[in-house]
Amino acid sequence: QVRVVESGGGSVQTGGSLRLSCVASGYIASRGCMGWFRQAPGEQRKAVAVIAGDGSATYADSVKGRFTISKDTAKDNAENILYLQMDSLKSEDTAVYYCSPERWCVVTPTPVDPHFGYWGQGTQVTVSS
Repeated sequence: QVRVVESGGGSVQTGGSLRLSCVASGYIASRGCMGWFRQAPGEQRKAVAVIAGDGSATYADSVKGRFTISKDTAKDNAENILYLQMDSLKSEDTAVYYCSPERWCVVTPTPVDPHFGYWGQGTQVTVSS
């Protein structure tokens, strides 16, 4: 059974930092890709940062230079761990952040369909001035 659990969200002021974590397990990591996505109220879900199996990362233009994605493995490779270090946060970063393994290996500007892929429950990030 696939399990994806995000954590680390919260409320911060503009310019602050947060570090999100995701633990994913129960699937075959044939591609080794994992990504962070976000969805603000009334908007579609979009990719924020994705890391491919070879460790290369791509970012949405809106977060380049501020966010850093990284991944790790744990528990005899049974769990895949994904992080998102978010610095210099802006109010427009406010959204629910989701982690998804395997389906996307690069960031694309088009919204993603949450009916496909593996998803967690998300973690809320709120940035206020």
